[in-house]
Amino acid sequence: MKSLWFVICSVLFLASFTASAVRVKDVSSVQGVRSNQLVGYGLVVGLPGTGESTRYTEQSFKAMLANFGIQLPTGLKPKIKNVAAVAVHADLPAFSKPGQNIDITVSSIGSAGSLRGGTLLQTFLKGADGNIYAIAQGSLVVGGLGAQGLDGSQVVINTPTVGRIPNGATVERTVPSPFGNGDHITFNLNEPDFTSAKRLAETINRLVGPNSAKPLDAASVRVIAPRDISQRVAYLSTLENLEFKPADTAAKIIVNSRTGTIVIGKDVKLKPAAITHGNLTVTIAENQNVNQPNPFAEGDTVVTNQTIIDVARDDTRAFVFDPGVNLDELVRAINQVGAAPGDLMAILEALKQVGAIDGQLVVI
Repeated sequence: MKSLWFVICSVLFLASFTASAVRVKDVSSVQGVRSNQLVGYGLVVGLPGTGESTRYTEQSFKAMLANFGIQLPTGLKPKIKNVAAVAVHADLPAFSKPGQNIDITVSSIGSAGSLRGGTLLQTFLKGADGNIYAIAQGSLVVGGLGAQGLDGSQVVINTPTVGRIPNGATVERTVPSPFGNGDHITFNLNEPDFTSAKRLAETINRLVGPNSAKPLDAASVRVIAPRDISQRVAYLSTLENLEFKPADTAAKIIVNSRTGTIVIGKDVKLKPAAITHGNLTVTIAENQNVNQPNPFAEGDTVVTNQTIIDVARDDTRAFVFDPGVNLDELVRAINQVGAAPGDLMAILEALKQVGAIDGQLVVI
């Protein structure tokens, strides 16, 4: 229970801050400026007996030899335990130019036991349009380790069938970018919010001028931009470093049903309610008292809230939900009661169903 208390308190401590000023480039991206996924099929050779001998591996091996003018005798089945068929994938960053290098990831797609010590042969990496954008080759860096005994027992550490090659692919083709087209650029917010889009547009307009930026929806803000590409780069450099205050996130409670993790946002409010969960009964009520000033005295009539809480259970455990309490008090009540995460999940779901929670309850 102490570990649950520590986790919830740590998350709530971080979530309790209001949104502070952030840079535009930290919470948004420029429309059309993105990476592209590349994928290819190749062979890893030089493995110390940890390769595979499958039909498609043999076929790929024969095709590779044929490219070098070597023809195997008909019916000969090569024994290739030092070769593995692999899938190679990479992300091609925006504005990558021919001759630049990118990192690649190599994964076994067959029964190879390990790729440690292997070398990837020349592999063409294609985009979604079928064109070749990079060529990969090099020695793998594998963090995993596997060992197997004669009796079939084995030990596997991490994943020895996946490796990386830093700067293992050379870019051969540039992906066209719409960055320099038109009279506008568009910022897309990472977390769509109408208030954030409005504030971003206002921040840009204060610097550039009225009506220079217009929010298109909760996710996009369109900004007038110069056509000259060098001026546009300098212009965007200025805009992406502007600071503005995004809107506070919506009030949410996130429940992970698999791990028992519960995250409660700072804006979540509780209303009066009564719940019976097993032998546990929780009653929340709220009364309003009207305080009048003394006769002939200066002052205003004040309405105060009085909370009445009734908890009943067969054992000594109790659970208290105060309406309107802050997050620190709520978590302390959870810890003092000793309620298990499963109990809390059930209570939160019941509170949401009855309409006693101001916020969204998201179960993942």
